[in-house]
Amino acid sequence: MAEKSYTVFNAMVDIVASPGKALDEIKLHTSWLWWPLLISIVLACGLFAYYYSWVDFEWLVEETIRQIPAEDRAASADAIRSFMSPNSSMVTTVVAIVVMTFLIYLIEAIYFHLVNKLTSGADIGFGQWFSFATWTAFVGIFGSLAAFVVIMVAGSNQITAESLQVLSLNSLLIHAAPGDPWFRWGSSLTLINIWMLVLMSIGYARWTGASMVKSAIIACLPWVLIFGIWAATI
Repeated sequence: MAEKSYTVFNAMVDIVASPGKALDEIKLHTSWLWWPLLISIVLACGLFAYYYSWVDFEWLVEETIRQIPAEDRAASADAIRSFMSPNSSMVTTVVAIVVMTFLIYLIEAIYFHLVNKLTSGADIGFGQWFSFATWTAFVGIFGSLAAFVVIMVAGSNQITAESLQVLSLNSLLIHAAPGDPWFRWGSSLTLINIWMLVLMSIGYARWTGASMVKSAIIACLPWVLIFGIWAATI
């Protein structure tokens, strides 16, 4: 019996169940990147479209103002109350998701492309690295799905968007309140991010032949620098 051909849908399952196998196939099928890219963006946009239609928006506006440093609060309050609405927030967030998703994947692709050129010299094109960035971030859909669950089971509709990140370092360990300088730092670092870094480490090792230790250092270095510098400024 002929072996079934490997498809993009197999890759979507295997990026979770058998990441090494998935990443080997992804390297050969750059055009597949549009599937995880579109699914991730649509799910994230859908999450926030639903969130802004569900949240107590008057409370959210006042909570946003409350998180502004006291010395700047009075000057900003009127502008925030005038600008913030469910529709404007939804549109702004959707545009930001689309733009930032492409920008982050582009930066990651440039980073891995340059590091590969400088270290291993493996024959891997820029498009492949963009696909690599897209696929290793695909597990981010589980963060969006977890946020949907939070909304569904919430006993109140007075919840900030950051508080939907139940897999974040803040939710699990820090427990900083909105307005605390560590709140956004801890809310921005999640178990999903760690999962992505593991996938990046596995993928870089398999694609370039580098050791897992070297690959993990390459994958984690930008994150350590960004969150380390951020923490030092708090």
